Amino acid sequence: MISFYLNNELIQTAAAPGSALLDFVRYDQHLTGTKIGCREGDCGACTVLVGELAADGQTVNYQSMTSCCTPLGNAQGKHVVTVEGINQASGQLTPVQQAIVAEGGSQCGFCTVGFVMALTGHSLGQQPATPHNTRAAMDGNICRCTGYKSLERAAEALGQQLAGRPATNALAWLSKQQFVPEYFQKMPAQLAVLQAEISPLPPSSPPTLLGGGTDLLVQRLAEVRAQPVQLVFDQRSRRGIRQEAGGRVVLGAATTATHLLESELLRGLLPGWEDFLKLVSSTPIRNMGTVAGNFVNASPIGDLTIMFLALGAELTLTDAAGAARRLPLHDFYTGYKQLAKAPGEQLTEISFPAPLPGEVFHFEKVSKRQYLDIASVNSAAWLRVENGIIQEARVSAGGVGPVPLLLRRTSAFLAGREVSADTLGGANEVMQSEISPIADVRGSAEYKRLLLRQLLTAHLLQAGLEIELV
Repeated sequence: MISFYLNNELIQTAAAPGSALLDFVRYDQHLTGTKIGCREGDCGACTVLVGELAADGQTVNYQSMTSCCTPLGNAQGKHVVTVEGINQASGQLTPVQQAIVAEGGSQCGFCTVGFVMALTGHSLGQQPATPHNTRAAMDGNICRCTGYKSLERAAEALGQQLAGRPATNALAWLSKQQFVPEYFQKMPAQLAVLQAEISPLPPSSPPTLLGGGTDLLVQRLAEVRAQPVQLVFDQRSRRGIRQEAGGRVVLGAATTATHLLESELLRGLLPGWEDFLKLVSSTPIRNMGTVAGNFVNASPIGDLTIMFLALGAELTLTDAAGAARRLPLHDFYTGYKQLAKAPGEQLTEISFPAPLPGEVFHFEKVSKRQYLDIASVNSAAWLRVENGIIQEARVSAGGVGPVPLLLRRTSAFLAGREVSADTLGGANEVMQSEISPIADVRGSAEYKRLLLRQLLTAHLLQAGLEIELV
């Protein structure tokens, strides 16, 4: 039995844990304000808020999620909010809705609900209400009518209102300002009672592992809905980011991309980390997508995979008996969508050596849109540079082969050479022999070769290359 709060109502259902939250909301509960759009997590029309009781048991942390690829089972013990659940009993517009109306931010209206929920989630969040953060909250929403300027003006007006949001007891202030109804203030206590009463959903055998759902519920919804699943998204033992005494950084497999982006540890170790992670999908998808899911999906252009290849990541795989083995990430891919993983094994941890002074990490991505898009080509590089000489290198690339590539020969060529234009030229020659791009909707093979050359140039510029580029 799955138990959670949907708006202000306690829900208990025996529906399939692997079904989509979107379908349950619309077809079982008849809350049709949440729209069906792309069903791929791209358009944002199905955005809802999912609140999880914090460790202190006193607050609820709300995040925007695209319900089309949110497994229903992941709602267990949480508070799910649709657009029907944010209005006061009087039926008047919330400040978010009013700002969109005032600035003409809605035309056909189909996408408007998603924008409303994304901005409401931002209002409930911990991020400072800067113009940048308020606009960034909408990075998972697409509108084909307004040209976005009206929506950006609405976000700016909303940010001005949120400037008065207090640092403590913000929920009471938001309720008084009618951003959310009063029942939100009772939700921490209600969720605490609910979580004390429920048990984790038992896995069936043989189960399909299901994390954030951002891949499986897009590609295989009907199949996953009909199968027994083992939900790992909320397993706290698989979350978290820590640095061990020897300096190695360890991630739980269910750590999300948002956890990565917001990690103070990673931001401190990897300058530019926040900017790199913001190129990964969008806010609602980052809130759901897990590191292990990105790796196991085995996409040749998986952004996180490309980053962690360059970081020298190692995987911990654990079988049903609890026996664990370690495997370098670059040995995990044996062919297109093929993994060096036994059927009973699960990816439980990811680790990599923490960068030291004098080491440079850099990530680049080229796509048709800056945000919320799949890369045409992406690349990352880790370089250890001393006195202008590259001592060691790891360069990775996506979109130029059947698997995410660690460019071993290119990396070996760079080692021991000075950071110079000649080194760039020689490395590019080696690199071109290591890749095998194909022409597809994201570009011709020749175009992808050129892109990767430019990304390699960007990596070396980051490492201190000073040359007039032509």
